[in-house]
Amino acid sequence: MSFLVAVFYWVVVPILVFRIARWLFRRVTTPFQKRAVVALSAAVFLGLLWIAAGEKWWLDYQVRELCAKDGGVKVYETVKLPPEKFNKYGQINFYKPTQGENRLGAEYIYKWDIHYYIRYKPAVIVAQETSMRRDHIKITRKSDMKLMGEVVMYNRGGGGLAGPWALSSYHCPDRLEATEGILMNRMFTKFEEEKK
Repeated sequence: MSFLVAVFYWVVVPILVFRIARWLFRRVTTPFQKRAVVALSAAVFLGLLWIAAGEKWWLDYQVRELCAKDGGVKVYETVKLPPEKFNKYGQINFYKPTQGENRLGAEYIYKWDIHYYIRYKPAVIVAQETSMRRDHIKITRKSDMKLMGEVVMYNRGGGGLAGPWALSSYHCPDRLEATEGILMNRMFTKFEEEKK
């Protein structure tokens, strides 16, 4: 179904708009009417372009602006742990993602807040579901309630033309620079015993 919608949107509609505009342009006689036909045709094409990509461009710009203010990983205190607290890949082995705020055990509070700036399904079938959100992950030590580290990520999903392709998205900072895993790898470091 989405392939047919894409073909209709990208092929059939532009051909129809062009033919109707050409037909009207040949029928009108005054220069004002000809300019009106050209302006109306341009407005229709710009509207189609906005539905196809304009909203994505605008939301990506907003994501970059918000991300520049507070996006990224911030570590306020590192914790040195013995080697047995790490797996063979160098990741902490006490992280349990299904345990909610106790994901990091009884010593830490893991808080993940998601705030949606935009989240809607368009009424028309030609556009994708659109969302723009802020993810804020904080790790706090329970004993003194000190914030140990946090990561802030912004994400845009959808906002483009519906089709047989996957939903488009944009992330800031890049996922190679800021994730919960990167936060934990920077916060929890391996304690190496001194060799005598």
